[in-house]
Amino acid sequence: MDEIIIRDLQVYAHHGVYQQETEKGQNFLVSAVLETDTRAAGMTDDLGLSTNYGVVCRFLNAYFTEHTFKLIETAAERTAEALLLQFPRVRAVTLEIKKPEAPIPFPFGMVSVKIRRGWRRAYIACGSNIGDKRAHLDSAVAALRDDEQCRVIRVSDWIETTPYGGVVQANYLNGALAIDTLYPPEVLLSRLQEIERAEARERKERWGPRTLDLDILLYEDVVMEDEKLTIPHRDMKNRDFVLEPLAQIAPYEKHPILGKCILELMEEVVQNGEKHALS
Repeated sequence: MDEIIIRDLQVYAHHGVYQQETEKGQNFLVSAVLETDTRAAGMTDDLGLSTNYGVVCRFLNAYFTEHTFKLIETAAERTAEALLLQFPRVRAVTLEIKKPEAPIPFPFGMVSVKIRRGWRRAYIACGSNIGDKRAHLDSAVAALRDDEQCRVIRVSDWIETTPYGGVVQANYLNGALAIDTLYPPEVLLSRLQEIERAEARERKERWGPRTLDLDILLYEDVVMEDEKLTIPHRDMKNRDFVLEPLAQIAPYEKHPILGKCILELMEEVVQNGEKHALS
């Protein structure tokens, strides 16, 4: 990824824990490394195809002076998020906030906080077998489109499938989504559960019927497991009703543990696994 670099933009602002910092203010130095694709702008000499660093500087100055935070950690977090939401061509930003006048009673050169934040690609499995199944799935997509922390990139077809797991119940509609998100995995999970609850999701029986089921399948190359969340989804490799729609939107995405792409996993399930997709 290409970079546009802004170093040590001087901003006078009122961030700090102490009263004199918020009342009197002090100088801050803000540096930003914007990760973006500059090729189109470079080939055409068209500023409209780039991220204008002058506009970025004005935005940083305005945001940093119009808000007040106790911690520069918070200032960095909020400023990075605001910048990513404001400039759609910026994929990620490394933001450093320096505080050269920090209230430290010893000689020092600089105090700073440096963070990297960006859009992350995630793949979500969707399913419903209660009520208006298509409406539940469409509502989930709409809720994610309305969430400024998420961008819906691709949506698979909704396919009819038979139940998985041995519980007698109605057939499902299943599908998959590709999204870009600013949420870390744990927060994305909480957001998906909020969307499920809005569709009256009840958790009564494992693999039982549900109005809406949203599962994180992949989150870039993240591998994690705790009591609430496992990424990659531990059983996705055995589920044709997950792999078939996922292969529509991300056929060559690789499973970070198995090292196989989605098409390969789907072919293995078609040859050797259970058949649930009715398409």
